[in-house]
Amino acid sequence: MLQLHSRPFDWTVRFGAIGALVGTGFLLAAAPALADPSPALDRFSFSVGGYNADPKFNASVNSPYGSLQSGDIKPGRVTMPRVSADVLLGDSQGISFDYYQYKRDYSGGIASNNSFGSFGSLNTFGNANISTKLDFAKLSYKWWIGSGNTVLGLGAGAAYYRATLGASASAVVNGQVGTYSQSSSDNAIAPLLEIGVRHAITPDLRLFADASGVWKNGGRFHGNIYNASAGVEWFPVKNVGLVLAYNVTNIDLTRDADFADTRLKVRLQGPSAFLKARF
Repeated sequence: MLQLHSRPFDWTVRFGAIGALVGTGFLLAAAPALADPSPALDRFSFSVGGYNADPKFNASVNSPYGSLQSGDIKPGRVTMPRVSADVLLGDSQGISFDYYQYKRDYSGGIASNNSFGSFGSLNTFGNANISTKLDFAKLSYKWWIGSGNTVLGLGAGAAYYRATLGASASAVVNGQVGTYSQSSSDNAIAPLLEIGVRHAITPDLRLFADASGVWKNGGRFHGNIYNASAGVEWFPVKNVGLVLAYNVTNIDLTRDADFADTRLKVRLQGPSAFLKARF
């Protein structure tokens, strides 16, 4: 059974899009007044918080000598840093940004038996370590339909993701003691589609639901990432509020190589909480 070893999260976000969105937001706030948008929307908002998820994890590393697979495991809850920002352009269009990071290490025993036909079989027993890290950021352009207390948003844009999957093992292979080590890291940009709903019970109490999907089937690094969330926003003061939501994320990424493929599958679900500033 694989056991969990956690590392501290790096809360430093290295995406220049955050600075661009913040600057754009303050420029819009200082610009001449526009017509009031729907009370479900803000001219500019910036949220910082965490996503507390209960992950289900599966990783595999294939090589010419056999396969190292973790199987489906539930290592316990993990809190991931998350940052988002929205800028409204005019009254019905805007830009949306989101970033989060998933990072975990796992260790435990391994046992595999791989057959190579007439060439015989490869029997492996030992201990292994699997390390994973996924950085995910998306930037999309949104169209908001409606002007009352309820609006529907349709978005299209791009997502950037970088995944790192490493594996090392000290094992007995067909009676011989040996070591195995491999690390794979790659990144990709993929098209993104979004849909969302916003409803204002009052200007300071609002409901929302969002769903987005990223899919890329070309190149050496491909797969899909789907996100869905629903929650509530409450502003006890005019410009600062609390956001509570429930999220579900599915990640399935594969990196193809000449002699060794890697695959990372993660399902995350759980609550998130943000401190939100709006202008």
